[in-house]
Amino acid sequence: MRNKFFNFKHIKGDFTGGLVAGVVALPLALAFGVQSGLGATAGLYGAIAVGIFAAMFGGTETQASGPTGPMTVVSAALVATAMQMNSGSEGAMNIIVLTFLLGGAFQVVFGFLNIAGYVKYFPYPVISGFMSGVGLIIIILQIFPFLGMDSAKSTVAVLKDVPRIASEINLQALLLGAVTIAVYFIFPKITKAVPSALVALIVATLIAYFTKMDVPLIGEIPSGLPALQLGGILSVDPSVYPKIIEYALVLAVLGSIDSLLTSVIADNMTKTKHNSNRELIGQGIGNMLAAAIGGIPGAGATKGTVVNINAGGRTRLSGIFHGLFLLAVLLGLGQLAAHIPLCVLAGLLIPIGFKIIDFKGLKHLRKVPKADAVVLLLVLLVTTFGSLIHAVGIGIALACLLFMKKSGDIGEKGLEVGNISEIDGEKPWQDEIQFYDKYKDKVIVKHLYGPLFFGFTSYFKDQIKTLSKDVKAVIIRMDRVPYMDQTGLYALEDVIFDLEKENIEVILVGLKEQPKDMLEAVDIIPNLIPPEDIFDHIGDSYAYLRNKLKAGELPS
Repeated sequence: MRNKFFNFKHIKGDFTGGLVAGVVALPLALAFGVQSGLGATAGLYGAIAVGIFAAMFGGTETQASGPTGPMTVVSAALVATAMQMNSGSEGAMNIIVLTFLLGGAFQVVFGFLNIAGYVKYFPYPVISGFMSGVGLIIIILQIFPFLGMDSAKSTVAVLKDVPRIASEINLQALLLGAVTIAVYFIFPKITKAVPSALVALIVATLIAYFTKMDVPLIGEIPSGLPALQLGGILSVDPSVYPKIIEYALVLAVLGSIDSLLTSVIADNMTKTKHNSNRELIGQGIGNMLAAAIGGIPGAGATKGTVVNINAGGRTRLSGIFHGLFLLAVLLGLGQLAAHIPLCVLAGLLIPIGFKIIDFKGLKHLRKVPKADAVVLLLVLLVTTFGSLIHAVGIGIALACLLFMKKSGDIGEKGLEVGNISEIDGEKPWQDEIQFYDKYKDKVIVKHLYGPLFFGFTSYFKDQIKTLSKDVKAVIIRMDRVPYMDQTGLYALEDVIFDLEKENIEVILVGLKEQPKDMLEAVDIIPNLIPPEDIFDHIGDSYAYLRNKLKAGELPS
């Protein structure tokens, strides 16, 4: 049975997937709500609204949406700023609600304007530095709650406040937080049938309750349906509009990137294709409705989406069930949640902070081009200790400036600077015609032109997915690729990994010195591409593949 919005064919799997995703989301929604500065209730309200309505109107069938680490960090910065701009809590709340509402509206506009088509041009070092900075912010801001102490709202203030730990540390909270982290990591070794975050939350809370530990608690969570919070937004002082628009744009851009990255993961798991523009519209509607009831904004949640799919979720009903489960918790179990210690929530958030940090990008800092390393580190530092808003702008501007300089240097050396060739209808080069005519159904040759950098890599990755399943090998010709940045490096790695996962052998031909040095520095050569699959000339690769085809040695 099918109508405009829903497909009930997989309802059993959707119900199971949504239920499991909701169980995973519950402790994180409470924790992110506390982290935001608006309280656990705001996290739960946001998870319900975004979870239900982003699934209903979004463009990814199996997406489970709710508060995420990056969105919560920006929300927390907004809350702190609003409190500084307005002495009254009611006035500050009006600013916060208006900003969240406008952020969702921007996402809807992004969807109608096809802004999703431009998100893919964000350079890897900018995304990596920003996400790592967000991870560090989460960790730093949870240090004091983990120790049972009240915390400052900025990373710099927290670090300045560290000497206070020696005199005010709550050892009971420290013990309880340590138990939470231990259960979080150890329980999956016993079974993965139940989310470890939920088990850690319940176990640690029960310990605190029955042993009557003296630790700070979440406190009362209102039961019943939330009230609308829109009454005061028209009274906001126009002088703060620029700051509201600034934060709203950051929330919209970050929420869009976060959601679309999760959509790609869902596509890979379900072998489907999401609608990027519709996804942004759905996320925007969800965030606007979350703002209307005083909830924090969210985005596509990777962990929730993955467990939803693994548990049988196949349509948008799974995301709706995930949100309805959280609504049932709000209506029936809100009083129990009041007994959850803040140090337990900190114990859940600290591991999440470490998971957000891009250790891959940091590990390769000394091996990637210096320009990329500088951009990554600068964005990381500005994000962590300065302004999240300025960090992304500075990173993109610097990445573009450095790339233009590199392109100019390449041009001065007389090397060709172009773009990746059109793969649809791509014609073989003169030295490929004879081999192409005989083996075109089994061996595909892809030509790359010019520097492989952040502006071209998304197109390359998308087009390589269109290969026929009959293909046994792909030759990637890099004769005319003089330079590769960090984004291009990881894009090529992803393509090679995906092809080899499909049992397609990858051959590299004509590697220049700089791209080859990069591939060797991060161990793509020899770990993914063995030396015997690298050739200086196309003719040598043909002879190699011809022999393997005749001997039946290529994977099937």
